Amino acid sequence: MRILSNSATSGRAIATGLVVAALVATLAALLLPVQLFGETAAAATTTLTYDDDGGGTVTTRYGPLTAMDRDFVRKVKLAGLWELPSGRMAQQRGTTAAVRTAGNHLVAGHTELDQRSNEAGRALGIDLPTEPNVAQQGWLGQLKAAQGKEFDATLAELLRRAHGKVFGLVALVRDQTKNTMVRALADRANDVVLDHITVLEKTGRVDFNTLHHS
Repeated sequence: MRILSNSATSGRAIATGLVVAALVATLAALLLPVQLFGETAAAATTTLTYDDDGGGTVTTRYGPLTAMDRDFVRKVKLAGLWELPSGRMAQQRGTTAAVRTAGNHLVAGHTELDQRSNEAGRALGIDLPTEPNVAQQGWLGQLKAAQGKEFDATLAELLRRAHGKVFGLVALVRDQTKNTMVRALADRANDVVLDHITVLEKTGRVDFNTLHHS
């Protein structure tokens, strides 16, 4: 029988210790990004909410349709009811080329999403809003009252904040929906919302210090 020397035994112990240390370091690195956000992964997925209409999940030819799916389609339609007129105001009243360009993108994007949400509503039997809600009417009122550079700043702030809030819901629906028509709408909405966020930021009138404080 071969007897290992003390040096060989120590060498193996050190090697084993290094392997264990490496595994621990790797596990810590994997967990670190989650902890940096101050939440567990499970908690992070529950921060977004949707309006439950109480209709439960129903079967459609495009797959199951949940309350979250219906709320998403309604919110896409609702967004267009105030963001389309906001875009038209930006086209006509923006004092810079960047603001007018943002208006062009708003009009084009929400014209398309409005048509797609109408199609989804008809195909899936979802009742859709026909006018802006109270908050949106207030935002339109602010835009109508603003003049000159104040209009540019008001448009950028209101529209950038609105798009930032809905962006998370778009991602959630795209990830979780089992309905092919809703998924297609979420796919396109993701592209449009990101484009609008980008062009609004390019106006140079978005104040990131106050963006998430109201």
